[in-house]
Amino acid sequence: MSQMPGREAAQHGNRLDPWFDHYAERAHNLRASEIRALFSVVSRPEVVSLAGGMPNLKDLPIERLADSARDLIARNGSVAMQYGSGQGWEPLREQICDVMSYDGIAGADPDDVVITTGSQQALDLVSELFIDEGDVVIAESPSYVGALGVFRARQADVVHVDMDADGIIPQALEDMIHSLRKSGKTIKFLYTIPNFHNPAGVTLSEERRPHIVEICQREHVLIVEDNPYGLLGFGSDPLPALKSYAPEVVVYLGSFSKMFAPGFRIGWAYAPHAVRDKLVLASESAILCPSMVGQMAIGGYLVDYDWYSQVKTFRSMYHERCDAMMKALAEYMPDCTWTHPEGGFYTWVTLPDGLNAKAMLPRAVRAQVAYVAGTAFYYDGRGTNHMRLSFCYPTPEEIREGVRRLSTVVNAEKELVDMFGVGSVPANAHIDVEPTLPTSDN
Repeated sequence: MSQMPGREAAQHGNRLDPWFDHYAERAHNLRASEIRALFSVVSRPEVVSLAGGMPNLKDLPIERLADSARDLIARNGSVAMQYGSGQGWEPLREQICDVMSYDGIAGADPDDVVITTGSQQALDLVSELFIDEGDVVIAESPSYVGALGVFRARQADVVHVDMDADGIIPQALEDMIHSLRKSGKTIKFLYTIPNFHNPAGVTLSEERRPHIVEICQREHVLIVEDNPYGLLGFGSDPLPALKSYAPEVVVYLGSFSKMFAPGFRIGWAYAPHAVRDKLVLASESAILCPSMVGQMAIGGYLVDYDWYSQVKTFRSMYHERCDAMMKALAEYMPDCTWTHPEGGFYTWVTLPDGLNAKAMLPRAVRAQVAYVAGTAFYYDGRGTNHMRLSFCYPTPEEIREGVRRLSTVVNAEKELVDMFGVGSVPANAHIDVEPTLPTSDN
């Protein structure tokens, strides 16, 4: 087959993708997740993965759930396997209102709940409704990688607001809003994970919550409150949701993925009524309706099982794993600093000066341990000296061994920095690390 002339070839894309020039502009903003890119590595049995955020489902009553699934199909299969409402199954929307009461959201109206394919779809729908190219989304520093991917695809400009151990700093938020508007920017919303933050592991303090809401209410900035981990606090029920302070200012996103199981892909948005209307229309355009099988299975679980006791079992399991992570970091990586989570899945580690977590990752994988580099959680390239470590899935013994392996890489990296100087360690530099055979702790 003869090749096209140069001008004609340019009009028909390139040799790798003949449709390159046909894509919408927003398609060029899609980026591969740094976490997804690690999956082929972390799935290897010899690698201790401190990277992924997969819930640990070992304590779920799997056999009883299997019986429930059989009963669902046998008794209600004609409904469960049929199309449903674009807004979601009404009985589950009512149950979701009961679930949200644990977050301090009293008297929620099921008519303002929209069920989605995980909370990730809810976030995408909200972004579709509000973001035009060049609009500003304010997000915590750092922020959830999945949210940043959505905002980038919608061609938003993400601006990070500073956090500390108590979450968003109110004065920093207020100053940022004023600065952005002074420069002519259009702010569409604040995106926040107030409970057991992904990736930072911190929680917005109870004292700051009404202050953050008051600032956004006064400045007419919508809040998108993402709360997948809220029920997984180690010691107590969640602090009041931001939604509970001013419902008309907040779109609340929830999910069954962490408190139950991610495979059902059922989440929801609880929104002001006018926003709810548009969310339903956007969802119907995208998926027609959420899975009836998934919705009815979760509805049955909430009715037939003591689901809150199951949540408490998860809390205890994750607390044990977090303690193992904290102790291992203190023993093996004392030159680093890290956050001290009170729930959730993650801690945020700050490396010694001069170390680059992203450049170090291939050497860590060679040492059979994986993490997520901090750059994945920033829109602007920051985070080189940070890493997110996850304690939700490995056993305490695996966590300890993983941190030990990681410490050998960090220590060797420090030696390279001392040898080559800050910022000049070759990416292919060879390091010698301790053997990674299982120790007596495994």
